Amino acid sequence: MDTAKKAFAQPGMRAMIAFVVVVIALVAALWPRGGDDGHDAAPTAPPAASADTSGVTDADASPDEIAQARAAAALTPCPIGSGPAEGVLAGVSAPCMADGATIDLGAVTAGRPLVINMWAVWCLPCRRELPEFDRLAREAGDRLNVLAVHAKEGAEKEFFVLKYMQEVGAHLPVVTDPRGDIAKAVNAPRIFPSTVMIRADGTVAAVLPRVFDTYEELTAAVRENLGVDVGGTA
Repeated sequence: MDTAKKAFAQPGMRAMIAFVVVVIALVAALWPRGGDDGHDAAPTAPPAASADTSGVTDADASPDEIAQARAAAALTPCPIGSGPAEGVLAGVSAPCMADGATIDLGAVTAGRPLVINMWAVWCLPCRRELPEFDRLAREAGDRLNVLAVHAKEGAEKEFFVLKYMQEVGAHLPVVTDPRGDIAKAVNAPRIFPSTVMIRADGTVAAVLPRVFDTYEELTAAVRENLGVDVGGTA
């Protein structure tokens, strides 16, 4: 058996190839049609069940495989609130990808300004932008909460969400929006990525359907809309 055949025979190599094939199939199934402005519009229908036909899919991923994906993603735990739930997110619940637990977003984000990045695994501009929000989450400290919210379309595919975050190398807190409750509460458009900025009192300060190409652009928007200075030098 030559070197290439030996490499392919390794379990880790076979698993990686299977994952790449599955991700390509998922992206092809979910890829929105249209969108010429640097954004991706949401698909008009949920992901088709036939998209997951090779390797480990979200439908047949075992609890152990999901747990391994969660550990590999190493996401930051979702925030813990510092006051009673109030504002537009009061009573809105969502699964936290760091541990799989359902949280009350109004409660866990209370008392601090909040930056929400609405994204999806099938959104190419989101892949470019997520590292900037990851940096914002690291450098903001206790001045504000930063939360990545996966769109309704594909939100039930926890395995893929975790694998995607591992691939991108972003570790900020992530929740999914399987019923679209978060998007509805904050009046987010069905354009991805979009950013929503919420004041400490729970009211919406800005809804920004745009791509942040640099960290400086993102921190400038945070200063302008929330009055929080996170720096922003390269």
